[in-house]
Amino acid sequence: MRELLEKGKRITVVPTDFRNANKGTIKEVLPEGFIVELDYEPKGMLKRNYCEFFTQNQYGTLYFTSFPHEINGKTLRIANPAKHKYLQRRQYTRVKYNYDLELRNGDTMHRIYTFDVSAGGMKFKCAEAINIDAEYRITLPLSSVQSVECIFYPIRIEKGAEYTVSGRFSYLSERDKMVLTQYCAKRSIEIRNK
Repeated sequence: MRELLEKGKRITVVPTDFRNANKGTIKEVLPEGFIVELDYEPKGMLKRNYCEFFTQNQYGTLYFTSFPHEINGKTLRIANPAKHKYLQRRQYTRVKYNYDLELRNGDTMHRIYTFDVSAGGMKFKCAEAINIDAEYRITLPLSSVQSVECIFYPIRIEKGAEYTVSGRFSYLSERDKMVLTQYCAKRSIEIRNK
C-alpha cells in the first residue's frame, strides 16, 4: 500500500453512516498503514469499524475499505487494507444514470433525459437548445429517500435529432459532492460485480 498512498494527498473517509463523511490529508505512510489528519472531528467513526476511502494518485481513483487502529482527535491511524481497486482512470467515477429530470434557470425549465453522471458532471439529451453560458439548478435522485442538489454548467452541446449536452457540476454543499462521489463508486462496483 505504501507505493499507492502519498504523504500530503487528500483523502475522503466515509463511515457506515455517509452523513458523517469527512475529508483529510495523509500525514504519514507507514509499513502497517497510514496516518490521516481529518478536516473535521471524526463523528461516526469508531476504532475497528470499517470505513470507505477514496483518493487520487497517478493511476486514477483509488478505493478501499479499512478501519482506524487509533483515533486521537482529528488524527486517525488507519490499518492497511486487505485489498484495493481502481474505480477508473478519470478523476471521478462515471456511471450509467437514466432519469427524466428538470433543469432550471430562474423561471426557465428544460426537460432532460440523463445518460450518465459522476461527481464532476453529467451528460443528457434535451429537445430544445439550452444556453451554454447559463448555469442551471438540478436535483439528482439517488434513491427513494436521497437526492443531491447542484449547479450544472454546460460545456459541450451537440445538435442531432435532439441536443446532447455535457457539463460540469458545482455544489451547494461539500456533503452533496461526497454523497454523489460515494453513490457513483458504489454503483460502479455493483455494475462490475453483475
